Amino acid sequence: MTDPVVFLPGHLCTGALYAPQIAALAPQGVATQVVMLTGQDTMAAMAEAVLAQAPPRFALCGLSMGGYVAFEVMRRAPGRVTRLALLDTSARPDTPERAGVRRADISLVEQRGIEALLPDLPRRWLHPDRQTDPVWRERVFAMAREVGAEAQRRQACAIFGRHDDRRILSAIAVPTLVLCGAQDTATPPEVHREMAEAIVGARLAIIERCGHLSTLEAPEAVTEALEMWLGLIYGA
Repeated sequence: MTDPVVFLPGHLCTGALYAPQIAALAPQGVATQVVMLTGQDTMAAMAEAVLAQAPPRFALCGLSMGGYVAFEVMRRAPGRVTRLALLDTSARPDTPERAGVRRADISLVEQRGIEALLPDLPRRWLHPDRQTDPVWRERVFAMAREVGAEAQRRQACAIFGRHDDRRILSAIAVPTLVLCGAQDTATPPEVHREMAEAIVGARLAIIERCGHLSTLEAPEAVTEALEMWLGLIYGA
């Protein structure tokens, strides 16, 4: 039987990020759980929240900030994680430039509210073909609004304080999927190649015509990759 899958959303994202995958896995008898990461302001606290809510043993899938938290879970309780999926994320810490953007985001939201940040998110996260599409923009906006201003600050502060997780990649010893959109500019393909090369036996998948939110932008391709990762279809 396949282990339950715990999904960790990215910064300013909700469980809607994984709705296509959860819907596809349910008929195959795969139990799934989304752990929201909105009430903590450190990676350590986020990881402890995951471990408190997750089953004793579970497969772990994180996108973007969810991937950062997944690394922290692996630091703390590697024996509980049976499989690891790292989607559109990075093991590297923020560059000074990226940290500056996060600080600017915090300041903007503190001064003008979460709505002031929304217009820039599609440019950061979506494939260029989707950035001006009103349907896609509203999907991004709806998640960010649900997370809200206070959690935006907590999440950004947690991301500031994360480790350089490249140090633990060689110690990961579970079946691992590393996946990203080919046009992901937030966490580009080269950082995923770096992770996949450092994790023994990791499978790398780079999806064309896809930005940072691969689970929504390329749901069929991501679901198939996750099914292979879980051993549900040939090629696992």
